[in-house]
Amino acid sequence: MKNNFLFIFMLVITSLGCAQETRTNDFELKQNDNYTIEMVVPELVNPWGLAFLPDGSMLITEKSGELIHFKDGAKTIISGVPEVSSRNQGGLLDIHLHPDYKKNGWIYITYSSVEGDGEGAHTALMRAKLTGTALTNQEVLYKGSPNTRKSHHFGSRIVFDDKGHVFFTIGDRGARDENPQDITRDGGKVYRLNDDGSIPKDNPFVGQSGAKEAIWSYGHRNPQGMAIHPKTGAVWTHEHGPRGGDEVNIPEAGKNYGWPVISYGINYSGTSFTDITEKEGMEQPIYYWVPSIAPCGMDFVSNSKYGDLDGSLLVGSLKFKYIERLILKGNTVVGREKLLTDAGRMRNVVMGPDGYIYLGIEGAGIARMIKK
Repeated sequence: MKNNFLFIFMLVITSLGCAQETRTNDFELKQNDNYTIEMVVPELVNPWGLAFLPDGSMLITEKSGELIHFKDGAKTIISGVPEVSSRNQGGLLDIHLHPDYKKNGWIYITYSSVEGDGEGAHTALMRAKLTGTALTNQEVLYKGSPNTRKSHHFGSRIVFDDKGHVFFTIGDRGARDENPQDITRDGGKVYRLNDDGSIPKDNPFVGQSGAKEAIWSYGHRNPQGMAIHPKTGAVWTHEHGPRGGDEVNIPEAGKNYGWPVISYGINYSGTSFTDITEKEGMEQPIYYWVPSIAPCGMDFVSNSKYGDLDGSLLVGSLKFKYIERLILKGNTVVGREKLLTDAGRMRNVVMGPDGYIYLGIEGAGIARMIKK
């Protein structure tokens, strides 16, 4: 009996070890040609963020610094947008409505802000209200510091959980050896605030000397995708690796996601910056890409409008200009498909209130994904 028990125990351990291998991208990237796009908002340059107002109209951020209200086929430029540092990867970034927008009217925006200490810019989160064609009642809720003249890795996406917390991301700001592993410094983090910008009392580093108490998780590189799982309510993110090593994570309170100590990527030059992919105390991604697809924007399919895509995670690829479908079983990726081949550099993926997936495509506009 003892030998039988030991045999079963070893089988379980072995199977768990094998299951962990599904983090790799060894799955064949199958082609799915059942979908196409129709343009909804044409003639945009770099549509970074997208939010739907209760009347079905759209608020769209252009990275250059314009906020556009699109309604009944017409574009209106919203005034009162904060000054942004539109340089390289910086600019006007994500936009998200408060879950109780109909009652309180709050709109949340991330952008590269020049305000504060130091030269250059850093990622900020603000909220405001839309009054006619102007942003009013503006409040900066969080500002990364100090500013730096480096013009890449700002992040940044925004989501709300079902408890009224706002999550947002800031990339490592090009300081991989200083920021991501240091909780006393901004950058390379997922942050969590109350909706008014105050620090939740149960944030993991509250009361820790010198810590940035808004931090939720750390050890990230440049997260430009974030979504709430429609069934579990968990926050999911993806982030750019360097040359390879793009990751999907489910960031948990106080956890360290390893950048740059562990990684499945290498330098853009082809040289190595770390010899390890795992380390005790550092979390493994639930999935990673080698080579990099340059992921940007993502959302879950959470209705039957797209048939068997329901329950999948859709990720935009900047580098290869398509949408990647990650097929999920629980929190495990079990397959992948390429949708919308050569449709353009995918900047954003959003499930609209009408059940359609909307895409922000660089040099084109906002498109709707439809079945052929």
